[in-house]
Amino acid sequence: MSDLFEEVEEQLRSDRYRTLARKGLPWVLALAALALLVALGIWGWQQYQLQTTDKASEQYADALSAQAQGNSAKAIQIFGDVSKSPVKVYSALALMQLGGAKMAAGKPEDVKAAVELFDKAAAAAPNDIIGDAARLKSAFAILDTASYSEVEGRLQPLMKDGHPYRVQAREALAFAKLMKGDAAGARADFVVITGTLDAPEGARQRARAAMDMIDTGSAKFIPAAVKAAQALPPPMMVGPGGVPMGLAPPEGQDPSAQAPSAQEQAPGPQ
Repeated sequence: MSDLFEEVEEQLRSDRYRTLARKGLPWVLALAALALLVALGIWGWQQYQLQTTDKASEQYADALSAQAQGNSAKAIQIFGDVSKSPVKVYSALALMQLGGAKMAAGKPEDVKAAVELFDKAAAAAPNDIIGDAARLKSAFAILDTASYSEVEGRLQPLMKDGHPYRVQAREALAFAKLMKGDAAGARADFVVITGTLDAPEGARQRARAAMDMIDTGSAKFIPAAVKAAQALPPPMMVGPGGVPMGLAPPEGQDPSAQAPSAQEQAPGPQ
């Protein structure tokens, strides 16, 4: 008799399991389909980003090539296209290139347009290596025309610890002080630059030259020196279809702490 009861109970359990399975199967299938859709969506987005980045990289390289060959009109046209790219690193770099072309024109309205382009590049930049380069270019562009307070406001944030171009920003601020007649304040900044261990040798040489000019009373020639000092970090090239090469923080900094990822790496400002 007990065997019969056990068989009945086993049958009842089997029926319950089958009922639960029939009710739960649609949910299991729905969850599996959803997981598949999410996986396909992620893969598709990654492929889109990769293709977009490759396209922007190739266009940027084409623009640099046209620029090197003296075809400025073509280079500017391509840089204009790249500046609209959703890939922030190349968009920012292209905007800086366009700003540099405006600066080369030399007219006041062109300089104003260049500053706007540099500011747009800084806003679009994905990291401080590119963003601060754009901000530094913007400050140099107005160094001999804007008020000292405006220049100082642009440069002070770049001089904080950890920023890649803090030495160059201090140098620019020192020249701005000279432009407003504060020779003592400028000299103090130049002294700091000569004593900064990670300062580029070129910056140290310019600082020593400026100190000599101040000490010998030749500071009236500083505006010309300011014009000459408007060169920013050296350009770095990018290979067609690949990630940019040679991007490194200023001497003395940890590259692993500053270098962007493969999707974000890019050549320095031109």
